[in-house]
Amino acid sequence: DGIVVRGAKVHQTGFLNSHRTIIMPTLALRTGEEDYAVSFGIDTNEKGITMIYGRQSCDTRKIESEELDIGNFKFGGQEVFVVFDNVFVPNENIFMNGEIDFSGELVNRFGGFHRQSYGGCKAGVGDVLIGATALISEYNGTEKASHVRDKIVEMIHLNETLYSCGIACSSLGFQREAGNYEMDMLLANVCKQNVTRFPYEIGRLAEDIAGGMICTMPSEADLKSEEIGPLLEKYLTTCEGMCVEDR
Repeated sequence: DGIVVRGAKVHQTGFLNSHRTIIMPTLALRTGEEDYAVSFGIDTNEKGITMIYGRQSCDTRKIESEELDIGNFKFGGQEVFVVFDNVFVPNENIFMNGEIDFSGELVNRFGGFHRQSYGGCKAGVGDVLIGATALISEYNGTEKASHVRDKIVEMIHLNETLYSCGIACSSLGFQREAGNYEMDMLLANVCKQNVTRFPYEIGRLAEDIAGGMICTMPSEADLKSEEIGPLLEKYLTTCEGMCVEDR
């Protein structure tokens, strides 16, 4: 009728906010490891599944009462450690069951699609960061400085290069005999290689433009304090019409 799964999957991004997920091997398997060569679809609230929430920097801010200090409350990311304790999977939901010869190629092809998608998702996050950085430069009163403009242009260049890689490996994709389409693997790898570099440089440039305030800003409680608040308003105002709370 099916199989019973015991074990764990670590570093699971998105598992917690998904209704269903596909489980698959993450490496090539050898003779004697057939029991690990399984792939299947499953409801994430299936009996026997336990999700252990991973820690993140500043995650205790989520339980604070002040709204400004919470951060991205509704859409912040998370990772979980998933434990399978005798979870039953019916045959109709099983895609691989002991076929070790296909495990390596399955990982390879999945990796290609994952690297392809980075050209879109990382570039999308980059767009948000670039826009926020441009706004911060206005709050700081530095938006017209040539070196600030140069850095924002460089951020855009790096981000659009990532997007271009995603478009390229998709556009040069091809159709398999089964009817499914597959990306150009070489360009998907180039996309991923750039993702290991460009977002960090974009972030570094954003920090340069934002300045030290992103690390040393006071709390919302201080900003609203009758005693401390006026002092912060006085010394954190950078230009006429600028709201310190927005900054």
